Amino acid sequence: MTVTVRRLTPADAPAYRAARLAALHADPAAFLTNTAEFAALGDEALAARLAPDAAGVTLGAFGGRELVGLLTLVREAAPPLAHRVNVYGVSVAPQVRGQGVGAALVAAGVELARSWVGVTSLHLAVMDSQPAALRLYERAGFRVWGTRPDAVRRDGSVHAEHWLSLDLTVP
Repeated sequence: MTVTVRRLTPADAPAYRAARLAALHADPAAFLTNTAEFAALGDEALAARLAPDAAGVTLGAFGGRELVGLLTLVREAAPPLAHRVNVYGVSVAPQVRGQGVGAALVAAGVELARSWVGVTSLHLAVMDSQPAALRLYERAGFRVWGTRPDAVRRDGSVHAEHWLSLDLTVP
């Protein structure tokens, strides 16, 4: 599969809504937001998330014309933390998993974060219910620096959360 990764714009809001809802439905334990919460967001709110002046940058992976993956980067705003960028909302559509979409998204996110002046590290969290995602990040160079037990309770299940970082000062 040929994958193209680019920054999403407000014009991509309908495709973003569909891809994010599909991800929340396919892997509810992977995310803190649930489908009902996300579905309640209006079109204007979604477009604002994808605007050039938004707090975060959302990358979309396209297989042909179809949006099949998402990754959001958010730089810390407080000056003492501005060297850090957090990775959120990563998803790959089930029908294209194992075809390099996740790797392409993570590589594009790392490349973008490296281009931001003063950024030295990327940070993310992965639920213990997502071993494939953990392996993806570790292949990209992220390392687990801690695990929070009893991090999330949902639908009678208790999940730990693995915290990872990537040192961007190392080539």
